[in-house]
Amino acid sequence: MGKKTTKARVALVCDWLTTVGGAEQVLKAIHELYPSAPIYTSQYSEKGIDWFKDADVRTGWLQIFPKGLRRFLGPLRQLYFSHLDLSDYDLIISVTGAEAKSVKKGTATHICYCHVPTQYYWQFYDKYLENPGFGFLDPLARLGLKLFVKPLRRADYQAAQRPDYFVTISSYASAEIKKAYKRESSVIYPPVNISEFHKVVENYITKKGKSQASQKANKTIENSKSQIAKAEQISPQNTIKSNNFKYYINYSRQVTWKRLDLIVKSCLATNSPLCLIGDGPEHNNLVKLAGGSPLITFLPAMPQDELVKYLQNSKAFIFPSMEPFGIAPVEALAAGVPVIAYKGGGALDYIKDEKNGLFFDRQTVKSLSESFKKFEHTSLATPDKISQSVENFSVATFKSDLAKFIKEKIADDR
Repeated sequence: MGKKTTKARVALVCDWLTTVGGAEQVLKAIHELYPSAPIYTSQYSEKGIDWFKDADVRTGWLQIFPKGLRRFLGPLRQLYFSHLDLSDYDLIISVTGAEAKSVKKGTATHICYCHVPTQYYWQFYDKYLENPGFGFLDPLARLGLKLFVKPLRRADYQAAQRPDYFVTISSYASAEIKKAYKRESSVIYPPVNISEFHKVVENYITKKGKSQASQKANKTIENSKSQIAKAEQISPQNTIKSNNFKYYINYSRQVTWKRLDLIVKSCLATNSPLCLIGDGPEHNNLVKLAGGSPLITFLPAMPQDELVKYLQNSKAFIFPSMEPFGIAPVEALAAGVPVIAYKGGGALDYIKDEKNGLFFDRQTVKSLSESFKKFEHTSLATPDKISQSVENFSVATFKSDLAKFIKEKIADDR
């Protein structure tokens, strides 16, 4: 673009910074590459995410709105970001699955790390119409989406023409970007903290031994009796315990599109123990669905070093949702735990069928239940081999690949 890049002025942009999630993990890794670059966003809550206390986070007029209204603010975010002028910078890196890609760039090089086209306008539009997630305001949300989806799609498409380059998280996401935005994109897998989850495999292959690893996992669950009892859906005596006990596991944000209902129904249908970790607006419905069964254990969301303990004695991670990537199943694989996944989306990039996991073809109880039965009779790779299958998804690999990509594109622009 004709600018010197020896001391490039860099700006980072993201849709919002209000909670911890996959997009925020990507931004965190990029922030570590460019620690002095300011981060521009629509709303910021340090209480909701404390990863950026050392960063120069800059918000605008949308910060006055409560973060709970985030879902309502799509059109306003489009307005905000489309008028955000970052033309004084040499390099702009946006991390987005919504509106942040629309910033004004002038002669700067803009690299957009796009998770997926804005889902509520494109590939998941029908699902959002079916269940917008606004509770008693759902009818109003449906009406607004129906009335304004065409101009909103048009604005989103135009915004997607502003970045110079697109990078994305999976082959699936790349195809969706091509379909919605008519843009080519390069795949650089998002950063996953696989080193933390490798500890599970180390417990199996070091002097600690498999039996001690299992005992530690069960002791952790045993110590969680009070948490489980407090949830009121099962009694303490039904808590998962036994040194030889194995259970299916999932940890995630408990929302409708994650399809956690499929796991609960399938485990009840096949008499399979399940540990569900997390919280969210769907939690109470899942508890009701479990019906007090001693097969189903609910635990609250917890940090990674605690999740590792529960993964140690699980027999498989269940991933029933259609997602552009899916960090949690990659973490499970890094822990040497096989994954049973819906055959679609980002899972196609890291699940090797009948090696490090199994696929099921349809998002139905029948299809998932059949995969449980198949799993019980399928010989998969050893935990260390399963762990090795996701070595390329590390934070270090992400940083290296992205830095190389940026260097090449800046050189091309010069």
